[in-house]
Amino acid sequence: MATYQGKSVKLNKPFRTPSGSKKFAVYVRDRKTGNVKKVRFGDKTMSIKSNIPARKRSFLARMGGVLKRVRGQKNLSPAFWSMYSWRNSIK
Repeated sequence: MATYQGKSVKLNKPFRTPSGSKKFAVYVRDRKTGNVKKVRFGDKTMSIKSNIPARKRSFLARMGGVLKRVRGQKNLSPAFWSMYSWRNSIK
């Protein structure tokens, strides 16, 4: 457990956002500063079809190139958490 803006939160566990522009969010500790950050990812209007193997393969292949270009701590990137949610079928 960690503290983010005065409330206790679980780290590295994606959750659905109740409102806002993104579908999911996750709290992550920045190793450089030690602060907890909220990373938002996923389009609210798009559905996740990770149960279809061809779509899953295609998405992970597309996002793999994006994740390679991320410098620094990978889990501070929305691309990392998007791929994580597709691999683990988080809905």
